[in-house]
Amino acid sequence: MTTLNDIHFKDKCALIRVDFNVPLDGQMNVSDATRIDAALPTILKVLKDGGRCVLMSHLGRPKGVDASCSLEHIIPALGEALGFAPKFCSSTVGPDAQKAVELLNNGEVLLLENLRFHDEETKGTESFAKQLSLLGDIYVNDAFGTAHREHASTAVVAKFFPDAKCFGLLLAKEIDSIAQVMEHGKKPVTAILGGAKVSSKITIIDNILGPIDHLIIGGGMAYTFIKAQGGSIGDSLVETDKLDLALSILKRAKENNVMVHLPVDTLVADAFSEKAQTAIFPIGEIPEGWMGLDIGPKTRDYFAKIVAESKTILWNGPVGVFEMPTFAEGTKSLGKAIASATESGAFSLVGGGDSVAAVKQFNLTGQMSYVSTGGGAMLESLEGKVLPGVAAVLD
Repeated sequence: MTTLNDIHFKDKCALIRVDFNVPLDGQMNVSDATRIDAALPTILKVLKDGGRCVLMSHLGRPKGVDASCSLEHIIPALGEALGFAPKFCSSTVGPDAQKAVELLNNGEVLLLENLRFHDEETKGTESFAKQLSLLGDIYVNDAFGTAHREHASTAVVAKFFPDAKCFGLLLAKEIDSIAQVMEHGKKPVTAILGGAKVSSKITIIDNILGPIDHLIIGGGMAYTFIKAQGGSIGDSLVETDKLDLALSILKRAKENNVMVHLPVDTLVADAFSEKAQTAIFPIGEIPEGWMGLDIGPKTRDYFAKIVAESKTILWNGPVGVFEMPTFAEGTKSLGKAIASATESGAFSLVGGGDSVAAVKQFNLTGQMSYVSTGGGAMLESLEGKVLPGVAAVLD
């Protein structure tokens, strides 16, 4: 695997696919610069070598040119992160873009306009990818968040750099982190899966049963497992058509010598509301009229014990409705347990949008070994799929 560290960029122009699909507030200012900050090590490495950077990204899902999705809105935040003002080109390809690249000096950064202003980007049109390839000497893919898309800037443009392409530092770290869990994680390896539906995680479960030793199941999906085993779950979220699937997962886990850990108690409410009446019940004894919205105190201690004994931890999905403070304690306590295990030497990988949002909300990001920047890409990697954006650079 060729990474940025294998190449010296002196007098070279790096064409870097970054993921600057960042949130903007009502004044079109960047409200969360996490993805910009994540790309900095790659950009600064090129500049330190004595090279220059041409950055390409998408923002939002525009249908043609849309001023509200212009990457020009990103320039102030990018400049603040870099410590100097980057240049901006209102074109993505063509003569104006090529001229802007020709005028770029070593040590400078140029941001191109939104790739998705051209529908050829999402269609993966080869002619569009070829136009992009004219804007750099070396292609660098550092956008894990879009690596699962067969787009021109991720899966096609690399073919025009047969001997001059590499992974950026962020994307390489993503690949290494997933491999550390799936291929060479220190045992015991524990996977924590939460979220609403078993059906959305089935392919992940199928793929991870081999390398893991423990599977902790929480969130709404846990109630499908409890009901499948004959428990009473009241009005809790359940996929009634997936009860047999839940039982088959438990059977396959046993065949793979994987210990499955389900909640033992639950914090329930009489309505899906922050102001609802609440109570604690054993997980399989929830009365009608009540719904489980978080794990209970006994489960928090139970899950924390499993986590504390783990050497490798994968966390994908919250174990409660953490967006509401009343039902956030389970996810918060789990996050703290993972942080504590990490401090004691375990490797922890957090991936999936809601899990990432949770560690941010509880200020635990810096206490995890790695927090993935790619939601869909992370999930597809855990499913065992080869991401097009990764395959293109490896080819």
